[in-house]
Amino acid sequence: MTDDDRRTRSGEIGPAEWLAMNRTGSFDWDLDTGTIDVDESGLLLFGVAPDAHDGRPATLVTRLDPEERAKLEGVVRQAVKSGAVSYTAHFPIPQADGSPHWTHVQARILRSPDGRARRIVGVVRDTTAEVAHFAFVQELEKRREVQTNIVERTTNALSRAVTVDDVTAALTGPGGLARLGADGLALGLVENGSLNIIALSGESLDILNDFRSRRLDRKLPLAEAVLSGRPRFVSSFPSLGRDFPELAPYVARLEFRAACYLPLVAQARSLGGMALFYRGRTSFNADERNLALGLAAIVAQSLQRAILFDEERELATGLQATMLPRRIPQITGGEIAVRYHAAWSGRQVGGDWYDVIPLPRGRVGIVVGDVQGHDTHAAAIMGQLRIALRAYAGEGHAPSTVLARASRFLAELDTNRFATCTYAQVDLASGTLRAVRAGHLGPLIRHTDGRVGQPKLRGGLPLGLATVFGEEEFPETRLDLVPGETLVLCTDGLVEQPGSDIESGLAALSGAISSGPPQAEALADHLSERLWERWGSGDDVALLVLRRSPDPGTVRAPRIHQYIHQADPQGLSEARAAVGQALRDWGMPELADDAELLTGELLVNVLLHTEGGAVLTLEVLPEPVRRVRLSVQDRSSAWPRRRTPGEAATSGRGLLLLDALASRWGVEPRGEGKAVWCEIGPAPVAVSPASGGG
Repeated sequence: MTDDDRRTRSGEIGPAEWLAMNRTGSFDWDLDTGTIDVDESGLLLFGVAPDAHDGRPATLVTRLDPEERAKLEGVVRQAVKSGAVSYTAHFPIPQADGSPHWTHVQARILRSPDGRARRIVGVVRDTTAEVAHFAFVQELEKRREVQTNIVERTTNALSRAVTVDDVTAALTGPGGLARLGADGLALGLVENGSLNIIALSGESLDILNDFRSRRLDRKLPLAEAVLSGRPRFVSSFPSLGRDFPELAPYVARLEFRAACYLPLVAQARSLGGMALFYRGRTSFNADERNLALGLAAIVAQSLQRAILFDEERELATGLQATMLPRRIPQITGGEIAVRYHAAWSGRQVGGDWYDVIPLPRGRVGIVVGDVQGHDTHAAAIMGQLRIALRAYAGEGHAPSTVLARASRFLAELDTNRFATCTYAQVDLASGTLRAVRAGHLGPLIRHTDGRVGQPKLRGGLPLGLATVFGEEEFPETRLDLVPGETLVLCTDGLVEQPGSDIESGLAALSGAISSGPPQAEALADHLSERLWERWGSGDDVALLVLRRSPDPGTVRAPRIHQYIHQADPQGLSEARAAVGQALRDWGMPELADDAELLTGELLVNVLLHTEGGAVLTLEVLPEPVRRVRLSVQDRSSAWPRRRTPGEAATSGRGLLLLDALASRWGVEPRGEGKAVWCEIGPAPVAVSPASGGG
């Protein structure tokens, strides 16, 4: 007999201590007699005293819960009936103190030659320690999985943050607190000796708005963590009030039980601090402290990148802004609005620009362009090119000469960069534009009826390249703006949509121009809101809107103007409809039919026999007997001539109609062209010599 046996028999070792030393027992179950023989170790594992065992299997499992007992019996029954040679079972046996002891049974079924089960022999083993260890490991792995998930999700969210605003949005936006595993957050940055709270998230934290910006001292826990460079873990909020009296009045109103205040340090530079607040936690173990420190390091790294980006962005956009005109001059006879949108890509700014240049004889030069590249070098070249082009235009050169000289200037800079632009000289008194294009988008014109046209501007090569290839030809195109029409120039960033061709972008721009308000400033705002929000953020955008002042006449002498493009047959019918509607609106419906007919005849003559479009003007002459005056202006110097058409002729009757329907008509020279006019209504009363006022 061993010493342990003697101690056991003498009562010096209790059942629990004995089980700790003897975790295995055995049994032999005779199925013929229905009795089971279990050794002493096995009986103690089943919780049965040796002197209380009567050899019946039912006595052995008395302590098992009914559900566990039924499950064990089912395992044995199935093994015996199925012809299996062995089985295993794992079940808890409640002890006297209520704690479960897990028991594992491994048994072998002995059968007669005919396959009938005769005996079951096996071992029973205490696995409580193993189960406890397994549960501990599982819980540990679960906690580590949660912590790993927090780190991964936070890192992933912050990896997409570019600016400081992006970082705060990732931490405080939807799912931000859940990613951090916290219930509240405060984030502060050190700026000029102060700690400025840039983000507060979580219920009840709004009461800390009083501390949004404070001098950096040790009177508050977050500032103290920043200054000391050491984290503070708070498991008792009342202690905060004792340690930081200034915070005491707010502590009771904060709906949290624990917090950690963490310094944000990146590359030995103190950026600020972060506080995480918790409702269900009252302590921080070693793993939780390490997790908080890891999150602080991730946030600090993201903030460092974001702060650097914002500083670089401010530098780049500042450089770019100095290259653009500081103010747009006032113009007579119209209004101009400009907008500039800088792409958000760090120092990768572009060379887009716009300019408005006062010219001799009351004219104005307008230009929109784009230097190749997206860097500060492109912005610097843009500044030089803008000034050079402005100087050439101010000298009074023709538009084609201005671009030829600008191309030569850019080539002589030897930068290996080229630039595109559209330049136009505008005379708002007459509405005449002389436009040239160097590899750039042409203008869009919004007519007074809301239609938007895209005039075809002949173009040359981009500036710089034109000189390199010896093709400094920039043919001019003349356009006409009638009163109330608007011209829009832009760079390609406004019409280039990722995944779509430029025609789709131009169609979207045309639609936005057509649906927008007529005023230049309002239309520029409308285009900015409609298009930059959709796809303009990836590239710089320059936008210029020029509107010729409308000429509505007066209440007694109203007036409308409309431009009809030669390549727009629909414009003819629309012009006729506009004339008829205007006369009905002005209370002169009896003249509408004749006016529509004459409008068609005058316009058809221009569209068939000249090289360009026509400007239609309809006005009421302010005389005692009101008459309507129609005028169609074109660029041709050839005057209409009267012909005598034959019976089968399909033309030549226009002047006959004028004679028949108009009270009078005529032709007047207008600059490079002419205007054919007619008046409808009562004929003017001739003043006789006898009744003259002489």
